[in-house]
Amino acid sequence: MPSPDPSHSRTAPVSALPGWSTPTARRRVDADVTLPGSKSLTNRFLVLAALANGPSLLRRPLRSRDTLLMAQALRQLGAGVDDVSSPGSSTPDWVVTPSALDRGAQIDCGLAGTVMRFLPPVAALAQGLVTFDGDLQARVRPMGPVLAALRILGAQVEDEGRGTLPFTVHGAGRMPGGSVTLDASSSSQFISALLLAGPRYDAGVTIHHDGKPVPSEPHIEMTVETLRDAGAIVDDGEPNTWRVEPSEINGLDVQVEPDLSNAAPFLAAALVTSGRVTVPGWPQHTTQAGDAIRDILDTMGADVSLARDGLTVSGTGEIDGIDIDLHDASELTPVVAALAALADSPSVIRGVAHIRGHETDRLAALARELGDRGADVRETDDGLRITPRPLSAGLFHTYADHRMVMAGAVLGLRTPGLVVEDPDTVAKTLPSFVDLWTALVDPDGPTP
Repeated sequence: MPSPDPSHSRTAPVSALPGWSTPTARRRVDADVTLPGSKSLTNRFLVLAALANGPSLLRRPLRSRDTLLMAQALRQLGAGVDDVSSPGSSTPDWVVTPSALDRGAQIDCGLAGTVMRFLPPVAALAQGLVTFDGDLQARVRPMGPVLAALRILGAQVEDEGRGTLPFTVHGAGRMPGGSVTLDASSSSQFISALLLAGPRYDAGVTIHHDGKPVPSEPHIEMTVETLRDAGAIVDDGEPNTWRVEPSEINGLDVQVEPDLSNAAPFLAAALVTSGRVTVPGWPQHTTQAGDAIRDILDTMGADVSLARDGLTVSGTGEIDGIDIDLHDASELTPVVAALAALADSPSVIRGVAHIRGHETDRLAALARELGDRGADVRETDDGLRITPRPLSAGLFHTYADHRMVMAGAVLGLRTPGLVVEDPDTVAKTLPSFVDLWTALVDPDGPTP
């Protein structure tokens, strides 16, 4: 994966380092942290709404780089995505008006996996050439399995054999659909992408996975649940097989749950500082993989309580090491790794080999950055072994990865002089992160 050359900054004084000087905790945090909606849910709802048989209302959607790119891409294909004022909310909701998708487009995917993977199956239903490209880092993210599946299902796709961005889908206004076998062991998004557009295919879609276990299966469960909420008929009763029938997609009127993965660093701050953080609106039932943070923090020594008013995490003064398989909640790996570097005993994170293909090679990035700050970190075939050591000030590189910014912020709670490179990259999923973090940890401290 591409990464910046950090050699110029390894020996620079802390005061000269470019980036965000993360606040070090001088007291126990004690706060309620209200978070915007889930990126994963927002983008799934947007896709279904654009393919529906009538208008949809998405209440409290996330507005971040990834979701704004999705909304803009759907507008380019012909759907309407318009702001509407929401009583009692400082940000507008979205009204989505479906269309015939009667035009070609040039889609900017940025670094959003949901855009580059969810929209090619939709583009096959459009009429015209739909080209896809994105950030430089996006051009190495795997796309081959979903593009090959689209060809089998009846689409014409040109990618010059790369299996990555850029590529072009020749929209024909319809898709035959049918049955396809693919290897989704590098991303569950390949399966979700085909399922979301599947109801609009002539024969629907049946997907068979053939390969190592699919990572982040809760994200597929999320896709299935959103499809069923929109009236689609989905059969997921057979292992490694999913079928969606050809059917109408009904318009939606939904409120987007808060993003539980984005909650992870704030809840982690309660553990690190022996403080208390409550996230209001935490769902009693959810398909978000980020919900796993509750059990993780409990295992690492926090007191965790889920009530009607939200989720509360309180620190006990200790951080226990953990041995955990994060295969189904891999987006939590950076924050968990940061906690492990601050713990009282060693940790092992397993089951996350696939995150080498995320925004950056997250295992290599975490091993390098935690190691450079002083922790003993060893990469394994599918994870990390982390032995805590005293940590030092310096620059924490983020490699255009929003989760690395969050990991650096957690590390900075106990590491005076830590500077996080390129904090603005967190706008991918949580543009207000730095302000929220500063208000939580050090309300009187500086921002970048």
